[in-house]
Formats: sequence, structure tokens, C-alpha cells
Amino acid sequence: MSKTIMVVDDEKRLVSLVESYLTQEGYRVVSANNGVEALPIASRERPDLIILDLMMPEMDGYGFMREHRKEQDTPIILLTARVDDDERVIGLELGADDYITKPFRPRELVARVRAVLRRAGKSEPQAKALQVADISLNRDTRTVTVADRSVDLTPSEFDLLAALMTRPGRVYSRLDLLDVIQGVRYEGYERTIDTHIKNLRAKIEPEPRSPRYIETVYGVGYRLARE
Repeated sequence: MSKTIMVVDDEKRLVSLVESYLTQEGYRVVSANNGVEALPIASRERPDLIILDLMMPEMDGYGFMREHRKEQDTPIILLTARVDDDERVIGLELGADDYITKPFRPRELVARVRAVLRRAGKSEPQAKALQVADISLNRDTRTVTVADRSVDLTPSEFDLLAALMTRPGRVYSRLDLLDVIQGVRYEGYERTIDTHIKNLRAKIEPEPRSPRYIETVYGVGYRLARE
């Protein structure tokens, strides 16, 4: 089931723009134009994350957070037009998980959404030991073996391989994998993933030019072969 994101902002054009980008990423989006309107919607929809403007009529973002936190502990990303450290501190003290200053690039906001949701989900247990084909990976010891051969990987290479091994057969975009190693996706740097994959293949593939394990899905990204 797709995650539900709530967007609360009195700028209707901005809400429409953000909704468009989030929908393209596969999220379900609900919206409101001020804090008073948002409270019952949040109570009913129970979103997985809220994108919240600070400066709104009737009830601002601070007021909404104070009331909403009495009922739910939803991750919140603040939108603010002001570059003011005091505002940020107050917002974080009220329980905000991240903030972004207007104007912003929609792709960056989407990246922040993914990063906050990923952090919120880290409480879910992860398998410490992974095995796919003859690749073995242990998260506790940070070790990898391929056909009983020990392989030394950099931290980024290890994290990429762990992500691919967690969901064999799933296609990860370059931006997805950049999120794995940096926490937030930045579209301008996604091609650095190609370099990491090239280096990873050189270490684990019997024939790096004809990869057996890490497959390229042209125009999309990469996946780990199931067998």
C-alpha cells in the first residue's frame, strides 16, 4: 500500500505542484489550506508524513503541531519562507523532523520526504545476515563473501549491496540508491551511483563486463539477480 502524504499550505498553486510530484513518486496525497482545516483531515486520514507550512491564516504551523501531537506522532517536514534559526529551533522542539526553506526545488522536497520516511521506518527490524546466490553479507560484522571468497568493500559499496540484497529482483533507480548512501537524494549527483556500481562489480563479479549479479535495467537503474 502506498504511503499517504498530507500537504498543508495556504498557497494553492504550491500545494498542487507538490501533489503532482509526490503522486508521480507513487504517494497518495491529501491536502489542506490551514491548520484548522488540517486537523480533522489528519485525524481521519492518519497520514504517514505531513508537509507543513509555518505561516498560514486561522491556525499557523506551530498551532497545528501543538494540537496534532496530542493525538498522533506523525513525521513532519516544515516549510518556511524565513531563514530564521529561532523559527527552526521552535519547530524542531515541537517535534518537526526536518525543514526546507522556500523557494525550494520540488525534487529536493521529494528527496526529503523519502529520507524522513526511511528514517521513520528504521525501527523495523532488518535481517543481519543476507544470502543471495553465493553472496553472503553480514550487517553486524560488515563483511561480504562471494563463493567463500572474502571481499573488501567501501562503506558506500557495502550499503549499496545490502540494499540490493534486501530485495532481490527489485529495480532501484539511481536516485533510490543515492538515498541509501547519502540519506537524501540529490538529482544532480545520481550518476555517481554508476561509478559505485562499476567498482562494486569489479570486486564481486567473476566477469565485470558481463555481470552475473548486479544487472543494469536500461533507462531505470539496477537490480540484483535472484539467483
